[in-house]
Amino acid sequence: MTARAQRGPQWDVGTQQFQVEEGSDLYYDPTPLLDYLKEGQSDEGPSDAMHGVIPGTPLNRAQHGNMGGQFSMNGMAGSPVVASPRHAMGGPYPGGGQQFNSIPPTQFYGGGDRGSPMVGRSAAGPYILGVDEAGRGPVLGPLVYGVAYCATSYEEQLNELGFNDSKALTADTRSALLETLNGDLPNLGWSVRIISPQAISSGMLKRPSINLNKQSQDATVLLIREVLQKGIQLSEVYVDALGPTKPYEAYLTSQFPGINFTVVAKADSIYKIVGAASVAAKVTRDAWIEGWTFEEDDEGLVDVPRPWDSDRGSGYPSDPKTQAWIKSALDPTFGYPSLARFSWTTIKVVLEKNAHAVEWVDDGQASLVKAFQSATGRDKDRCAVTKDLGIQSVGFL
Repeated sequence: MTARAQRGPQWDVGTQQFQVEEGSDLYYDPTPLLDYLKEGQSDEGPSDAMHGVIPGTPLNRAQHGNMGGQFSMNGMAGSPVVASPRHAMGGPYPGGGQQFNSIPPTQFYGGGDRGSPMVGRSAAGPYILGVDEAGRGPVLGPLVYGVAYCATSYEEQLNELGFNDSKALTADTRSALLETLNGDLPNLGWSVRIISPQAISSGMLKRPSINLNKQSQDATVLLIREVLQKGIQLSEVYVDALGPTKPYEAYLTSQFPGINFTVVAKADSIYKIVGAASVAAKVTRDAWIEGWTFEEDDEGLVDVPRPWDSDRGSGYPSDPKTQAWIKSALDPTFGYPSLARFSWTTIKVVLEKNAHAVEWVDDGQASLVKAFQSATGRDKDRCAVTKDLGIQSVGFL
């Protein structure tokens, strides 16, 4: 396994360990996630996440902060694993190859079988590819997009492996199928892209808004582009539908001329290669949820129960456990931990009803001078800005 990093950890082939440079921007060692994905321990149903820390080793605690944007991970050797470093809200939207975070991503090349040839190199093309997601609906956690691909000559064998809509499979079955994806290197490849709760919220709340369909569309394009950049020749791509199918098919065709796109609802139940992508996305998402560590848990503070430590359920707004968590985890001043999607109506309504109102004192202000003019009524001798900020004199010079 080799690593290529920008101010990040380097994989030392001799010691088989990450060598961390001083000032590294990477927050955690992703190796345990790869192992964790193999183990597949979650059976919580549809769920979702990124921005906390999955099972991993903090490499630079001083860099602990908002991770965000998109996390791209490929399960096969020779495929890139992109770990988003510390994220600053408001960075460029992840389109055209840009990451959402303000610091360039660190890329790790590795996967289930270190040192194996790149996926597909020994399997004759052309290839088919499937696209699906996990975690589109939850109010908590990230959205994970996955792709899986195989040679057209392998399609008949693929149909016998048991891939299907991941929600229709048990956690044990999903884990076993991910092992299948990892085990048949010459014939199967997969990768995922994780869109964090912060990236979702930042995109949807900015002006002009970037809705979830657009963010999903961009994630799909980037995943397909990454596969093509490996030299994989794609002939057919099957995509689970995002709204109207024909306009989306036309858009994808315009982005990748020469590839035949099929966009249909329930594609993960119709096309086994989409079912494989569904499994990759779902198992990855469950691993992040299962191993979530809240960045709001400051290690330097006294260990007391946090309101967000309660059972959060599946993360879907209709889940009673999730509803209870939304009520109990609210801080009236600071809102919610970074696990929550602040752009979701469910969160917006609770914040509007139960959180402290914020008044932006500069709204509608004609000029800076006006802020220091005398107030009226009982506050006649105070300037307007001191009244708005609740400032009172405690002495005289």
